[in-house]
Amino acid sequence: MVRGDAAEQERTIARAIAAGVNYFDTAVLYGNGQSERNLGRVLQKLKPANVAVGTKVRLLPSEFSRIADAVAMSLEGSLARLRLDRVDIFHLHNPITETGGGLALSVQQVLGEVVPAFERLRQHGKTRFLGITAVGDTATLHQVIDSRAFDSAQVVYNVLNPSAAEELPTNYPAQDYGRLFDHAKAAGVGVVGIRVLAGGALSGSAERHPIAGPAPEPIGSAMSYDADVDRARRLIPLVKEGIVTSLTEAATRFALSHPAMCTILVGIATRQQFEDALAAVQKGPLPRAALDRLSALRQAFSGEPR
Repeated sequence: MVRGDAAEQERTIARAIAAGVNYFDTAVLYGNGQSERNLGRVLQKLKPANVAVGTKVRLLPSEFSRIADAVAMSLEGSLARLRLDRVDIFHLHNPITETGGGLALSVQQVLGEVVPAFERLRQHGKTRFLGITAVGDTATLHQVIDSRAFDSAQVVYNVLNPSAAEELPTNYPAQDYGRLFDHAKAAGVGVVGIRVLAGGALSGSAERHPIAGPAPEPIGSAMSYDADVDRARRLIPLVKEGIVTSLTEAATRFALSHPAMCTILVGIATRQQFEDALAAVQKGPLPRAALDRLSALRQAFSGEPR
């Protein structure tokens, strides 16, 4: 949706809608607004019924002294690019830590300034629901979700790091999200699965399509993209044993296997990548035996440097 061909973007979105996809996620950060512009163009042309759109705001440190104004300006810009009067979900895109610093916001800034700003936008009909991207310090993320100030949380959950759902083995090389799904459920917060393919690393290949974004900084898993790719390749027995046809199928179906998951985000660069993701989803969640095999393979990662 940033560098793709306009006609192909339209064909793929039309195909997705016909297949039952009803949530489209974007952000001003994606191509400096280009993803929003292209999505807005296509949706205006197709005029689909019952499609939900979510976008995000990432505040810069220079804006932390005027959070309310910066949040409102960001959403107004997003709505103009999307050609919409409102979005369905508006997510905060900054990391959240106890005291803030750098790009991260503190708990106090989020609950004391961001939430009131978001609520005003909701009151003005600019968004239906309020969300966060749940990255930052685990205890802080629990605190923000427990506050029940947000309706949605975008949560890191993949075969390399299932800690939002279950306890990690001892000395496991990933951030421990401390069963964050339990907190979301208790607070009535919907879960959007992110990094389900670990930014593409769970393809088992470091190669990227020419129009795909560069390899992203890992979130919640290894400290480098190459380390994520290496661990992904060590899950190849799932394919060799006939449990799945590809690592991306395993990753996609794994993310859907937990009952807390409401929807998953899968970044795509081509129509074929969409078709592959759709085919995996249509196969349904992984069976218990496959989940057990995955867990056994992951045990070997314990004790390795992150």
